Amino acid sequence: MPGLNDGAKALLAEAFPGWATTLRPDGSLHSTVVWVDLDGDDVIFNTAIGRAKEKNLRADPRVSVSVVDPNDAFRAISVSGRAELEEEGADDVIDHLAHKYLGVDKYPYKSADERRITVRVRPEHVIFSPGG
Repeated sequence: MPGLNDGAKALLAEAFPGWATTLRPDGSLHSTVVWVDLDGDDVIFNTAIGRAKEKNLRADPRVSVSVVDPNDAFRAISVSGRAELEEEGADDVIDHLAHKYLGVDKYPYKSADERRITVRVRPEHVIFSPGG
């Protein structure tokens, strides 16, 4: 299984938005902007239960997560693998991501009836460009 080198981990540790691509039931691609982070060698992002990403991943766990450095378009990463969905601890993860991306302690956009889920991607394919 390919791992993430130090340069790839450094890019994913930045507060740069990424995008996740999942497969719709008809096989077409669905891409959305996500906040990403690392948990060990796994790439994680978070979504609300009931959204297209979560539904698509329950039907087909294949996913790709990509990030491009906005200051160097040649510094980029794409990590593909199979998603593992984790409801336990997901509120803590979205709060951590809110701190990383917004500088706040609590995710400010959660509605009262919303349930969060963390998507864990164990890298199976990694394409990393260190930039120029």
